[in-house]
Amino acid sequence: MIEQAGQKIVDVLIVGAGVVGCAMARRFALEGAKTLLIERAPDILAGASKGNSAILHTGYDAEPGSLELACVKAGYEEYLAIRERLNLPVLETGAMVIAWSPEEEAKLAEIIDIARRNGIADAQMLSAAQAYGREPNLAPGIRGAVLLPREHIMDPWSAPLAYLGQALANGGEFHRDTALVAARFADGLWQAETNSGPIAARWLINCAGLWGDHVEQLVLGTSSFTIKPRKGQFVVFDKAASRVITTTILPVPTERTKGIVLCRTIFGNVIVGPTAEETEERDVATVDHAMLERLKAHGARLVPALAQMPVTAIYAGLRPATEVKPYRIHKHDDRHYIAAGGIRSTGLTGALGIASYVYGLYQQAGNSHAPVAQPRWPMVPNLAEHVARDMATPGYGEIVCHCEGVTRREIEQALQGELAARDVGGLKRRTRAMMGRCQGFYCSGAVSALADKHLAVPLAAESPLPPRERGLG
Repeated sequence: MIEQAGQKIVDVLIVGAGVVGCAMARRFALEGAKTLLIERAPDILAGASKGNSAILHTGYDAEPGSLELACVKAGYEEYLAIRERLNLPVLETGAMVIAWSPEEEAKLAEIIDIARRNGIADAQMLSAAQAYGREPNLAPGIRGAVLLPREHIMDPWSAPLAYLGQALANGGEFHRDTALVAARFADGLWQAETNSGPIAARWLINCAGLWGDHVEQLVLGTSSFTIKPRKGQFVVFDKAASRVITTTILPVPTERTKGIVLCRTIFGNVIVGPTAEETEERDVATVDHAMLERLKAHGARLVPALAQMPVTAIYAGLRPATEVKPYRIHKHDDRHYIAAGGIRSTGLTGALGIASYVYGLYQQAGNSHAPVAQPRWPMVPNLAEHVARDMATPGYGEIVCHCEGVTRREIEQALQGELAARDVGGLKRRTRAMMGRCQGFYCSGAVSALADKHLAVPLAAESPLPPRERGLG
C-alpha cells in the first residue's frame, strides 16, 4: 500500500472475490498497481462462481462484435497461454451442437455462420452419421450437428484460486470476511468503510456479481443495472458415466438461454444442466428434486446408457443476469469507478479477458504503473482426473477421501498460507474431499479431525449438508 499523511492508500479496491474479481486482482497486480481485493465471505467463490458447467468457451454463439465475444476470446487465449505455468488443466473434449428436430436442424447453418463470423474457423457441419461416428451412444433421432473442436472443459475452482494466488505473489492483497458498508468519493479518493475497518483507494472496481447492483447503489447512490438472478440446477452422474460420452453435447440455443448441456467434468464425472429459472435467490441456490428428476430423464433421453448410471451429487448455481443480455461493464471517470456487472454463463472463460479490458479502461483514464518485471507463477495442485494426482507422488501420508483420491498432504496444504480454505465449501473446492460417491459419509470424520481448527465453522458443528452443498457446487 501507499502511505500518505499516515493513511494507507491502495491504487485499486476490488469488491468481490468471484472468478472475475480474482482475475481482476491478478491483472492489476501484474501491471504494478497497489491492489486490494475484498470479499464479504470467509472464502473466495462464495457466490455465482462456485456453481457452473466449467466449459472453456470459444465464443461461437456470442453476439458478433460484442464486448462479451471480445472478452471470451481474449480470456480463452490467455488461459491457454498461462495454464501450464499455473498448473491449470484442460480436458480436450470438443463439443457438438445437436439438432433433434427439423426446426433445430434449420438453425444449424446460422450457428455455423455466426461461429465463423466470430472467428471460429474450425466449426463444421456434421451429418447424423458423422455425429454418431463421434458419439455412438447418443439416442436415435439426430438430424445433424455442428462440431466445435475447441470447446473444452476446465477446472472451475482452481483457475480463480490460481489467479488470486498469482496476484498475492506479486504484491496484491486479499481481505476476506470484509463487507463493504459505505463508501464516499472526494478529492480523488475513495474512503470505504467495511466491517473490518476503513480502506482508502484511488479507484473502486465493482466485481460483486449477484450483489453488483447493490454495491453500485451503495457507492454511487444509484445503479445503472438490476441483477435478476437466474438459477441453474445440475445433476452429477457417477464417474463410470464418462465411459459413455466423451464430447460435450450442446442444444441449439435460444434467445433466452444456452440450454441444457451434457458434458464431462475435469473431475471424471458427467453433468447434465443447467436449467434457467428466474429467482429472487441471491445467497442460496436451492434445488428442486422434481426438476432434478427431469434433468436425469433428459440426460437419459440423449444418452440412454445414463439411465443405468447412479447420480453422485446434485447442485444449483446462480447467474448474475440483468435486464439485458450484454455484459454491464462501464466506467465513471469523475468518480474513479468501474463496474463489471451482468457477467453470466461465460464469466469463467471471459474473466481474464474482462480483467484486461477493465485495465484498459483504467489506463484510458490516465492511470499507469510499472508492470512487474519478473512475475512469480505459483502453481495450484492438480484436481483433474486425467492428470496425475498427488497420491502418485510419495510422501502423501494417507488417502483420506477414497472416492476422490484425496491425500492427507493435499488437505493439510489447502489449510495453509494466505489463501487457505476457511470454510467447508472452500476446502472441498480446493481438494475434492467429501465430493465423491459417498459424499463424505466415510471420510468426513477424518477430514474434520484435520480441518476443524482451521475453519470458521468446524465441520463437526455443521448440520447435515443440504442438497445444494453436495457435489460440485
